[in-house]
Amino acid sequence: MSSIFTKIINKEIDSYILAENDNFISILDINPIKKGHSLVIPKIEVDYIFDLNESYLKGIIPFAKKVADGIKKTIECNRIGISVIGLEVPHCHLHLIPINNLNDMDFRNKIDISSDEMRELCYAIRKNIILT
Repeated sequence: MSSIFTKIINKEIDSYILAENDNFISILDINPIKKGHSLVIPKIEVDYIFDLNESYLKGIIPFAKKVADGIKKTIECNRIGISVIGLEVPHCHLHLIPINNLNDMDFRNKIDISSDEMRELCYAIRKNIILT
């Protein structure tokens, strides 16, 4: 059975796509803990990050770095935190979260953000991501 991320990758479900290449896609998290909270998802359906093949493992961090750079240029923050939890969706993904302190990585603290704000934020981040 395909995960919700596979449906997003296949464009069966709408999402706020920040960046995409042959192997990865990055989207805004629809249940963010901070403004700009994004996900980096491999396009192959693998549940556990350490089950990814070497090629994907070597590619995910450089792709995530480009997305993180775009987020940091858009959202005022000290850095972009990264988290791999892997329990909420059975499809490997990285969380990229703009942070100023450790409490900003608390996944119990969701924020409300309108679809209009998400659309504007997606556009702003996307224009700051350089994939080449």
